[in-house]
Amino acid sequence: MRELTDIEIIESVRKGNQSDFEILVDRYKNKAFSLLCGMLKDSMEAEEVLQDAFLKAYYGLKNFKQEAKFSTWFYRIVYNTALTRLSTKKRKIEKEMTSIDEELNIADNTYAVQSEKKELSKLIDELLDKLPANYASVITMFYLEEMTCEEIAEVTNKSLSNVKVLLHRSRNALKDIVLKNNYTMELL
Repeated sequence: MRELTDIEIIESVRKGNQSDFEILVDRYKNKAFSLLCGMLKDSMEAEEVLQDAFLKAYYGLKNFKQEAKFSTWFYRIVYNTALTRLSTKKRKIEKEMTSIDEELNIADNTYAVQSEKKELSKLIDELLDKLPANYASVITMFYLEEMTCEEIAEVTNKSLSNVKVLLHRSRNALKDIVLKNNYTMELL
């Protein structure tokens, strides 16, 4: 049985099959949650913002014009909802990002490999936590979500050149953190 496309699901929801929206939720919740954890640094808050974003997307489906992919349109909603939360609530970063192993559902049976992956994931989380939210989100989208600069530009509502500059600055900031904290051996 073939998997339904996002457009087919959206058309079904628009025709009144509201429960089909759950397919889109299942399809995008993990990546969106990962992005939000990177921006908000608090998994409880990320869950709240994710729910808000899905509600906005559900009620906004009637306005979705298919000029971009649904995923890009939805990540823009997620990103903007997170920015709104960050701008209205200044707080100290408290929790680490959910481990990459959980987000990618990496299953490896050997304890040594799992332990090494967890340590690397924890290190990456620590590094992302030390970056400003806008740098961490761009790094997360580009490297962990494997989004193109064009997709990031659509999501963040920035020009392509601004995204490239932001990605360059994010990489440099990450490099400075790695060198300053002597993380080079851990990353090799």
